[in-house]
This record gives sequence, C-alpha cells and structure tokens, in this order.
Amino acid sequence: MIIETLSLTCDRVLSHRQLACCHSYCGLPLRGKEMLIYSNMDTELEPLLLTGHHGEINAMTFGKGSRPVLLCSASADYIIVWDIELCQRRAQEGKVACGTVIGTLLGEVVHLSFCFSDERVAACSGATVYVLSSKKHEVISTLTSHLGPLTSAEFCPWNKDFLVSASEDRTFKVWNLKTETVCYQSFVLSASPLLSVFFLEENRQLITGSTDGQVWCFTLPDDHKCHLVTKMDLQKMEKRYEMHQQTLSHQEEQSPADKVETSKPILKMALCNSFTDTSEKDNSWLCIGSSDGLYVVNVASSELLSILYFKDYPNLSISVAGSWSVSPGWDNSMVFLVSSLFTPCVVLLEFRLCNLGRIWPSGEVFSVFPSSPLLPESPLNAELKKKEPNGPKKKGGIKEQPLVFQSKVKSSGYTSAPRRSMFSPKTNIQKNSSSKKLTKNVGLHLRDYPADSAAPSIPHVHLSTGNKPVYCLQYSGDGKQILCGLGDSSVLMYRSLLTGNPTVYTGRDKPVRSVSWSLNRQFWLSASEDQSVQIWTHGNPEPAIIMGKSIFSKPIRSAQFYYLDKFLLVASGPSLYLYLYNVDITHDDIKRYQHRSVVKLAKSFETTSATDITAMSAINDFFSYIVLVCGSDRSIQVFDMNKGAVASELPDAHSRAVHGITQNKGSMFSTQAPDSYNLFLTTAVTDGVKIWDLRTLRCVRRYANHLNRCHPCSSAISPCGRFIASGSEDNCAYVYDIRSSSYLHKLQKHSDTVLSVTFNPAKPELLTGTLDGKLRLFQSSSGAHEPHDTSAAVQNIPNMTA
Repeated sequence: MIIETLSLTCDRVLSHRQLACCHSYCGLPLRGKEMLIYSNMDTELEPLLLTGHHGEINAMTFGKGSRPVLLCSASADYIIVWDIELCQRRAQEGKVACGTVIGTLLGEVVHLSFCFSDERVAACSGATVYVLSSKKHEVISTLTSHLGPLTSAEFCPWNKDFLVSASEDRTFKVWNLKTETVCYQSFVLSASPLLSVFFLEENRQLITGSTDGQVWCFTLPDDHKCHLVTKMDLQKMEKRYEMHQQTLSHQEEQSPADKVETSKPILKMALCNSFTDTSEKDNSWLCIGSSDGLYVVNVASSELLSILYFKDYPNLSISVAGSWSVSPGWDNSMVFLVSSLFTPCVVLLEFRLCNLGRIWPSGEVFSVFPSSPLLPESPLNAELKKKEPNGPKKKGGIKEQPLVFQSKVKSSGYTSAPRRSMFSPKTNIQKNSSSKKLTKNVGLHLRDYPADSAAPSIPHVHLSTGNKPVYCLQYSGDGKQILCGLGDSSVLMYRSLLTGNPTVYTGRDKPVRSVSWSLNRQFWLSASEDQSVQIWTHGNPEPAIIMGKSIFSKPIRSAQFYYLDKFLLVASGPSLYLYLYNVDITHDDIKRYQHRSVVKLAKSFETTSATDITAMSAINDFFSYIVLVCGSDRSIQVFDMNKGAVASELPDAHSRAVHGITQNKGSMFSTQAPDSYNLFLTTAVTDGVKIWDLRTLRCVRRYANHLNRCHPCSSAISPCGRFIASGSEDNCAYVYDIRSSSYLHKLQKHSDTVLSVTFNPAKPELLTGTLDGKLRLFQSSSGAHEPHDTSAAVQNIPNMTA
C-alpha cells in the first residue's frame, strides 16, 4: 500500500523543517542555502537547482494552484517566491533561475502557507504571523497576539479574509485579515503545544493537533463562534483498533513487555482522497502523519480506519518520521515527502488508496426489510392456540348457562343520591347528529409530516410531573398521547400538548424504565426495575397482563411490542424472550375475576458469551426479522428472528456499555427512502451518540457536543429522518443535523439533567424530560403560531389509579 519512489541522502538532518510537496514536484534544502526540485512523475530526471538565499532555509511550500506552480522558500534573510516552470526554462537556456523576494529580515520562519488563490503567503516567525503578497515585496498584515512561538498558520478555503494560527501556547486563533483582529481565541486545549491546522471545507470545520496525539475538530461558522465537534486521542484510538483487529483475527493480546508506547505527534493532516466500496467519495477521511507512520481517521465517526506503520514496511529507508508534506497524487493516490527524525534522509512515498479500509464483519448484508419468506421452523411462525374445554363435547341437550344470562349487571342504585324528580322528558333533541360527527372528526384526518420544516427549538409548554426523574417518554403512533415513565414507579398518560390532568397508573415498587405503545394504540406496556412487565388497556384501572418476578430473575432492560403487535419482546439478563399474547378486552361483571388474557413463551434466545443485555430495539411498524441488542461487554449483536440466532456481532461499539439504542422507524405521517430505515443510534456514557448503518455494521457519524458522563441520557431520530435529539447533563437538550456532527440548536434553561427526549410522529415537536421531573415541549418555527388547543382531536381519558 506504501511505495517508496525516491530516497535521498542529505548533508544534514531535516527532521524539524517544513519540506515542500505538490502533485508534480517535491523540494528540499541542499547545503542549507540551496534547493533541489524533483519531478514526482519522473524521479530519474535531473533535479532543478535553485539558489538565492544567503541564510539557511527553514521552510518551503508549494502553491495551491496548478498553473503556474509556485514555490515559496524562507530563510532568516529572504522570503522568495519561485515560478518553477519559468525557472526550468531559464535553466535549460543556461541562465540562472531566479525568484521574487517578497519579504526581508523577518526572522526565522518555521512555517509557510499560500492562500487558495496563491496571491498571499502567511509566514510564521516567532510569535508573529506575516501576511505577504506573493507578487511583490509587501507586508500586507502583521498579526501579533500569541504568547508563544507559532507552529502553523492556514488560510480559510471558503473565506479569504480568515486565517487560523496555532502556537506553542496551546491555543489557536481565528484572524480577520481585513481588520487585523482576533475573531476567536480558543481555550488552552492541551498540556502540549499545537503543531498543525487543517480545514474541512465541506463541513466548514477546522482541525488542530498537538504533540501528544490529541486532535480537536471545531466548527468555523460565519459568526466566528467556534464550537467543539469532537475530540480524538490517537493513542487511545490505536489501542481500540488493535483490540478490534485481534478480535477479528482471533489473536492473543500482546503482553505489556512486548509493547512500547510512543508519543503520536500530529505532524501533518490532509484530506484522504479515498473512495469507498460503492465508489462514492468519502470527504470525512483524514490522513494524519505521525512519527511512527500514517493514520487514517474517519472524522465523522471518530474512528481509526487503518494504520500504516513504517516498521511493517522493511524496505523503506526511514523508520521514524520528523516532518511530513502531503499532496494529492494521480490515480486515486497520495504523495508524501517525509524526512527522517534521526538520520539525514528524505523519502518520497506514494500511498495507494484502492484497498484502504477497516476490516468489517463479513457475511450476509442485513436490512430491516425482509429479503426472504419465513422459514418453516422460524420462531415467528408460532401461533397462540386457543384452549379447548375439558371432557367430551355434548352433541345435544341444553347448554349449561349461569343463573343470570347478562354479562352486565345493572347497579342497584344504593350508592347513588336519591332522585328528586321521577321523570324528566328529553328536550332540544338534535336530529342532525350525523353532521355533528362529521364536523367533529375533521381534525382527525391524517396530515403529512412537513418534511422541510425546521428543527423544533421554540419552547411551547413547561410543566412539572412531581420532582421524580422522567426515565422514558413515548408518543402513540398518531401523536395524540404520551406515556411518561417516572422514577416513583408510576406512569403518566398525557395529551399531546400536555393539556389537562394526566391519567396516572401506579402499582409498582421500583422506577419504570421502559414504555411502549402497540401499533393499533389499543394497548401499551411498561417495564420496571421490579422485574415485571404490565400490559394495560385504555380506560382500565388495572393491568390486563402482569408478568412478574416468577418469570424474570434479573431486571428488565427493555420491553416492547414486535412484529405488528404479534409478539412481546423482553430483554432480561443475558436472555431475549419472545412471547405470544392475547389481551381479552371484553367486560363481563360475572367473570371479572377470571383472567382470560394469555401469555405464552414462543422462544428464548441467549446472547453470545452470556453477556447481560443493556439495551434493545426492534421495528414494530412493519414486518422485520432484525432485533438489535447491546451487551454489557460493549458489543452490538444482530438477532435474526427468522433463523432464531445471533447473525452478527460488532465488538467494542463504544468505550462504555451502550445504555440506549434507537432505530429510525419513521412514522405513519412521513415517508423516507427505504435505505434510511437501516440507520440506528446508540448512546453510551462518556462516548456520545453514534449513528450506524445496519447494512455494513459500521459507524457513520458520531455526535459528541452534549455532556453525558454518568446518567443514561437518551437520544431520538425525527420522523422525517433529518434531525437527532439528545439529552445532556448540562441542563440542555441538543438537536443535531443528521448529516453533520455539529449541533443545530442547544435547547437551554432546563432545570436539571435532560434524561429523555422524543419526537412527535405527527408534527415537528420535541418533548424532553428531566431528572427533577420537568417536561418541556418544543415546536418548530414553521408551526409555532398554530392554535395550541387540539383537545377536540384528543380522546378524554379519566384519571386511573391502580
């Protein structure tokens, strides 16, 4: 994958000097005051010799344009810009090649950088950045504000008036070149100096790295208010990568005596011009040149994709790098000019990207949509058989009946107040009752979810549930009712706009951790830490089904309806249970003490290595064989319920055990592309939110702006599939654009940690629940002026207390 195309032995060590490399040429100092320019396409050609400096050359860089190819070189006496093609013609004519002096006596320059139009040059000397004209001797700007020597300075690619500088004072600054002032100054990022700066133009982000292997990615918006998107530690990423490789190859972990930990300085960064297996360009792959090799990082997911160590290529002339210079090459490759740290050697490396990529789990490609019919032995074929009466059937005779034939017994009236009037005729009878029903049901017609609406960010309703943590929230499928599982072992049922008094359901001993609506919205269930699952029906003060401690020996992590309400899925300990059930909703006062609802175990499954399940998710809105399970060993396991087995496992999905998993289920009001339903979110303490693609079982993007260090903060995907919401411990809720790692809105002024978030499936609304029992409803700016009273479209449910 790495090919050494040129190796040069120099007269001195060039480990800490900026060398020059572009797609056509590479350059390095010779005898301190001269330069040799080699052709990358034909290294056998005689190099071009450039002379003109009187002092020792410390920095060199090529311009960013293709024609003409400009080279800037700097020493303590001069800063000179060279036209390489013009210099080649003069050398062929037997004349002395010369350049244009653009700066004089600016000190020891350690870094040079052209702007994207090659009209200006930034030169770092001491604690000062000089912005020079590339065509004449002119100092355009002198920028002095850093407290330590500068190490790097780069022009912003999308705004020519911005420049970002990094320094040994461990900060970076964003400069406005028009006013020569600092627009933004970062906090002290690390205990080590910052070395390099790089821009991701597509995402409007800047990346900086330090000598101890830390990488920070910040947004750089037009208002100059930079926000931290993600932070990466190259050494920790390397350890996770090695553990993953050992797991895939079934190798034993090396002993600590065999390992030698070295620092990973971020010497150079460049965009990796790579193509994935689907031939689509991935603009989030970053090449990082360090002392021991080349690291390829996916900035979007904060994952290390590949490592190319120098030690793995014994034919290379260097083993430890002192400086890097990077340029895009030809035919999907990259060119690196690398100097050795300890020896006077410089090599030109060509990096082939065709086979680049991390080894992902092989086998079949998964999808939430079924690709084959049910197998005859599939657990999903199980049916709940009705009980037949005991004894032989009677062919004739009178059927035995109770003394009272009615299923309803009228009240005797003893408990009601006496009636003063014996008869009261009905008056004002409205005959056009059918037309009244039509007008009442006008608000019940389905409306499409506004796919182009803005993210919910405007506060609308704020109320308290009683100072108890809101551990779980879920809207019904029509978006008209909300279930709230609280820390005081109760469940509250609200209307969609949180109007009126809620219906209260109690009868548990410990907090409710999971609630779930059935698809037909006739039933809902709740799971608690008291190792029980209860199924409720509307208007009933008592649960229709109770599955208690006699069934489950460990706490229930998650429970839900599955396979279009045919099954119940329950995760407890290392087991995943699949239950058939039948809820009898008929009312019979004579047999009201007889439990006619039935629950039957169809199949139980065990996780690999018997790891306890920490989170579970499955699609209930349509037929799907896939059930996603997260284990306490930080793994994600894919259960194929058609085959009744674990189909695939992804180890070390997070640095901590996953406490929440959410699939992109859409809603009955919105339509998404079929492939988008294969996306799902996982949330882990101290490791942010990751979005995964089920088809490849790889992380697509990571969201880490929110704070989550100890509490199980949840996350959710909007019905349109465009936004992600996450709770946070800084008393805020964060709303992300699913295509970007930086947040859109920071919903502030919550009274405590935001534990639960959920989107309304019918309209752009976001509901949040906090640790101290507060609920807040946020609406989109497009729908913020709609009428607040929707009680006509909401069923009136009396308060229930079991």
